Amino acid sequence: MIDVDHQISTVQRTVGERTLEAGQARVVTISQSYDTDAADLWDACTDIERIPRWFLPITGDLRVGGEYQLEGNAHGTVLSCDPPRQFTATWECFGQVSWIEVRIFDEGPQRARFELQHIGHVDDHWEQFGPGATGMGYDGALIGLAIHLRTGEAVDPSRGAEWMASQDGRRFTRESGEAWYRANVASGADQDWARAAADRCIAAYLGEN
Repeated sequence: MIDVDHQISTVQRTVGERTLEAGQARVVTISQSYDTDAADLWDACTDIERIPRWFLPITGDLRVGGEYQLEGNAHGTVLSCDPPRQFTATWECFGQVSWIEVRIFDEGPQRARFELQHIGHVDDHWEQFGPGATGMGYDGALIGLAIHLRTGEAVDPSRGAEWMASQDGRRFTRESGEAWYRANVASGADQDWARAAADRCIAAYLGEN
């Protein structure tokens, strides 16, 4: 059973900026703490056999310089790895290149926090959908991670899709979109643009476009 209100409220979301060699980029950050130790959380995020239990099927070589492919989604190259604390990689999807930085924080006995930063240049996709375009997808992934860490079992993709289509799942999608709207406004974004982008993004995730 997924507690929508609990999952939305326990996830931290921020939107920021970073200057890259090619120009200004936006940074979408999402994080959540879990009742497990840092070593287990790191393993869940880096073991090629374990990642599909909560995220997507993945193939490739998960070492620095190695390439990966997420089934039906992004591919890229592992740029750095400092186990069990952080790794960075390119995130290449639909002809666009962005970057991810994943960090694991030890918060004490049987408590650790996952943090992911997605860094991408401002483009037409950002202008149309805002931070929710990536952030809402990561919100869904963190549900899978929470279930896997709590139960130790693999998340059934068909059941996950069924839940997302349910009344609770659709409410989760809307609440996720609203949370990213608030994070966007908190970052200093124009409120009217942020509202319109969030509405378009929520509609897209709900299949209402």
